[in-house]
Amino acid sequence: MSRSSAIRGGVIAVAVLCAFQTFSGLEAAQKSDATPRLPDGHIDLNGTWGAVPGATSIAQDLGDGGVCIYGCAPASAAEPESERRAPDRPVYKVEYRAKVADLEARQVDEDPTLTCQPPGVPRIGPPDKIIQSKDVVAFLYDDSNGAFWRIVPTDGTPHRDLEPSYLGDSIGWWEGDTLVVETINLNTETWLTDDGAFHTENLRVIERLSREGDTLHFRAIAHDPDVLAAPWELRPRELPLSDWELEEPVPCVERSLGLMEDRTLHHDNAR
Repeated sequence: MSRSSAIRGGVIAVAVLCAFQTFSGLEAAQKSDATPRLPDGHIDLNGTWGAVPGATSIAQDLGDGGVCIYGCAPASAAEPESERRAPDRPVYKVEYRAKVADLEARQVDEDPTLTCQPPGVPRIGPPDKIIQSKDVVAFLYDDSNGAFWRIVPTDGTPHRDLEPSYLGDSIGWWEGDTLVVETINLNTETWLTDDGAFHTENLRVIERLSREGDTLHFRAIAHDPDVLAAPWELRPRELPLSDWELEEPVPCVERSLGLMEDRTLHHDNAR
């Protein structure tokens, strides 16, 4: 090989290497920029997540005595109830399973969401909209039972000494790029989910929210060692960023459940 050929080969190799390094650098920059951040360095959770106009529905009869409260499918597409209901259910200690079974059998009489009560935490699920600042995060909900909100301080503020409530008292902190929210002081007027899943005043809920690009990841675990055999984790959710803004929800109206032909069936709830 001539000296000139060797030089040309070296120049080409260097050019290829530089181009590869430039591409890798751009690719890394694009990845790092895919998830926006606020000036304080935390990932930006601001936005409306998963919301679609008309997604929140009022109660609908399913035609078999059941009632759909949220995320109702068209009647023609409805699946058998055994397939519709989410498989994730809390497991109770043996001595409390009879109570759960009794509440489950009388769900249309006992389920607080059927009388327009707030669904509680964690049953309310992920927020429909998040408003985030340096020291506080607000969760907004467009729920089938009404509009709800939660204020979550993230500046180290401890839990407040408050009376128990439907949505409890929440505080938050950051673990890397994950917002962790702890909620306590929840009253016992709500269920964890459908089918008689009651809880005690010692319920503690941990929610974890993170973002990848335009996707919000939501997880929640309910801790109630007084009645649960183990902590119960809800079905994880992944919610796309939406350009739809929340609107005033349709008022919740109590239904005349006494007119239902079969009061032994459950309602479906996709929370």
